[in-house]
Parts: sequence; structure tokens; C-alpha cells
Amino acid sequence: MNAAEVEALLGETRLGILTTLRADGFPVSVPVWFEWDGERARCFTTVTSAKVGRLRRDARASLLVARNAGEPEGWVALEGEVSIREEGAIELAERLAQRYWDLADTDHRATVERWRQQSGHLRLLELAPGEIRSYHD
Repeated sequence: MNAAEVEALLGETRLGILTTLRADGFPVSVPVWFEWDGERARCFTTVTSAKVGRLRRDARASLLVARNAGEPEGWVALEGEVSIREEGAIELAERLAQRYWDLADTDHRATVERWRQQSGHLRLLELAPGEIRSYHD
């Protein structure tokens, strides 16, 4: 994939697979919503999330974004260290909810409202990739 194709894929609404490392070095992967600004990928979670604990021990992580079956093959892997931030988490959560969910759904709106009420428990995870790899034909 060329640079424009990488940016286009990262700009689409897709799930990312965030991989962090347990204390014994074993990788743990989970799906996440994310936002890419051309330099950093951001997602959010709760302060009590196991991934926060893993990232506090070892900030190295990978975020994999792939096309779906039936689409032309393509993927991008962002690899680097993750910063855990208190500020900006609820704002990101609200942006991503608008992007990933239909907020006409009352259950989704109620979830976003719970996030607002518990915003002090949210954390923003920011991945500044040291390496960006992508699918090559």
C-alpha cells in the first residue's frame, strides 16, 4: 500500500486490533474503536481496564487495521509506545460514538451518557507509531 492508501484505510470507520503485552511477554489482542490524525492513533478505555495495567508495565503496543473479507486485501500495523492520558478521553469517546454507532438508538445514547457521568474513570490511549507497516502485493 502506498502512503495515500495507508492514510485512507486509517481514516475509514473500522475496528482496530490493539495488542499489548502481559508481564510474561505473552501478547493480548482486543478490538478497539480508534481515531487516526495522521501522526497518532487514539482510543479510549476505563482506568480499570486490564490493557491500562499492561501498558503501564510495558508501553509497547501494536494497532492492526485490516480490510474485511471480500474487499481487496490490505492492512496497516502501527507499532510503537502508548501514552495513557486522563485529559481528552470523554471528548474522544463522544467523537468515536458518533462515528461507530447510530446515536438515534436509545441504548447507545444511554451508554454515552454513562461515559459522561463517569468521565473521570476514562483514559485516552495514544499510540505514536515508531513504525508503520502495511500490506504489499
